[in-house]
Amino acid sequence: MRHLMALMFLVIFCSLQLTTSAPVGPDLAKSTCCSEFSNAQIPLKLVKSYYRTDSSCFKPAIVFETDKRKICVDPETSWVNHHITKVDKRITKTQSKI
Repeated sequence: MRHLMALMFLVIFCSLQLTTSAPVGPDLAKSTCCSEFSNAQIPLKLVKSYYRTDSSCFKPAIVFETDKRKICVDPETSWVNHHITKVDKRITKTQSKI
C-alpha cells in the first residue's frame, strides 16, 4: 500500500511539473500585455526604445521604454506615431555609425 501511495505521489508531482512549466524565450519580458494606457505625452528625449505588444493581447499597445520604466500608450494616439518615427531614425543613425 505504501508503494502505491508513493507511486501516486510521484505521478502527481511529475504532472504538476509538466503543467506549470512555461516556455522561456529571449523576449519573454516583452510579451506582457497592457491593461491601461498612459494619457500623458512622454517627452521624446526620454524614450530609448519601443515595442508593440503581442497580437494575442486584448488591447494592442505600444510600450515606450525609458531609463526608469516602461510606459504603455495607445497606438491610435496622434503623437505616438511621431515618436516611433523619431526613435526609428535615431536607432538607424546609431547603427549606421557602428
